[in-house]
Amino acid sequence: MLYNLVVRSINSEDVTVEHLANHAEMHPAAVQRLIDFGLIRPVTPTNAVFLFRASNVLRLRSIKRLRSDLGINLQGVAAVLELVERLRNLEHENASLRARL
Repeated sequence: MLYNLVVRSINSEDVTVEHLANHAEMHPAAVQRLIDFGLIRPVTPTNAVFLFRASNVLRLRSIKRLRSDLGINLQGVAAVLELVERLRNLEHENASLRARL
């Protein structure tokens, strides 16, 4: 079985934990656990309310798929997401170097 992790920007609006949870179809407490673990990071706290990039909805959905479909624990999810980010950075660097040739 093949799983594609696709990250796309929804919009640049900052949103609350409740918004993230609602749009990712997760309980706010589950989202808070992922925040505490460091898988989702707030943009900045505003009046004691943490705000997040709306694009984190897609990240949450990817985390949810990795956990539920593949049974990966949180440490494994962190490793997968880091490797995906490194791969994207290397692909970008490779494209930049090819453009210079």
